[in-house]
Amino acid sequence: MPESPKNDVRLANIIDWLSQLDHPKTLTQTLRPASADASFRRYFRVDTDQGDTLIVMDAPPPQEDVRPFLHVASVFGETGVTVPKVLATDIERGFLLLSDLGSTTYLKQLSVDTAHKLYMDAIDALILLQTQSRTGQLPDYDRVLLHRELMLFPEWYVSKHLKATMTDAQTEALTKVFDSLLANNLAQPPVYVHRDYHSRNLMVMDKGNPGILDFQDAVYGPITYDLVSLLRDAYIQWDEEMVLDWTIRYWERARRAGLPVNPDVDMFYRDFEFMGLQRHLKVLGIFARLYHRDGKDAYLADIPLVMDYTRKTAYRYKEFAPLIRLLDTLEENTTGVGFTF
Repeated sequence: MPESPKNDVRLANIIDWLSQLDHPKTLTQTLRPASADASFRRYFRVDTDQGDTLIVMDAPPPQEDVRPFLHVASVFGETGVTVPKVLATDIERGFLLLSDLGSTTYLKQLSVDTAHKLYMDAIDALILLQTQSRTGQLPDYDRVLLHRELMLFPEWYVSKHLKATMTDAQTEALTKVFDSLLANNLAQPPVYVHRDYHSRNLMVMDKGNPGILDFQDAVYGPITYDLVSLLRDAYIQWDEEMVLDWTIRYWERARRAGLPVNPDVDMFYRDFEFMGLQRHLKVLGIFARLYHRDGKDAYLADIPLVMDYTRKTAYRYKEFAPLIRLLDTLEENTTGVGFTF
């Protein structure tokens, strides 16, 4: 049982809400923490009188709003991918009762032996989701939003985390890097985008693998975004050869499914890399913000991997030489700049 309801008003309200539900009937005395995430949301697991378990989402207003989750659950659910079923709602107070997709995340299960099967399942689910994308169902992942995400890097990683002040010339150079990224990102065909399609949000399932969680921020945008989230995961790293193999397998399956991926596999991989760099710069900013603004220090341990992705990608393309020089200067790194493309 989590902290006493006497010291947690929302927990007391959850227990009261559950006790008033006739169906499904929950055993409120079994309520216990299931997980938390980088937002203000909390999750609890509770037993039912039928012998199974359910999940309670606690999304406190005004910091959180359950309506986007409910909408995306409906949109994604219609495609046939596995998402939690919504069993009861209290929208005003921010409580949802959901089906339980279990406690085994991809991150827990991934190993050299299991990775290929799990990633192929995740790629198949992603293609299923993307092939049924429709305009007007989700917010557009437009230039404004993509640029706002990129600006998290100078604001939170550079200024707050590194305590550095960029010169006018460095700011101008970084702006040109951002413009190159955005031009590529916005030229990619749009599909449904989960935005965090990675090992902590994918659940290992006996049927309908994977179960997909944490999709409330889904948008309609660049086709390579979720593939990058999956294969260049901030929480687990694979050899470049394996990532390339999985990327090509996605590309082959996507083409067969009629998705509008670039017909040239080399250009598709370039799209994948440019999208990845946008995401990695954003994530560096987010992880810094989680620490400096929200007091969540666990994500600091993941920054080196994200920076490794950032440097390796930027190092391969001449458009991003200014980014390498900026990182070298900011981090007092004397590595040279070289290009393979």
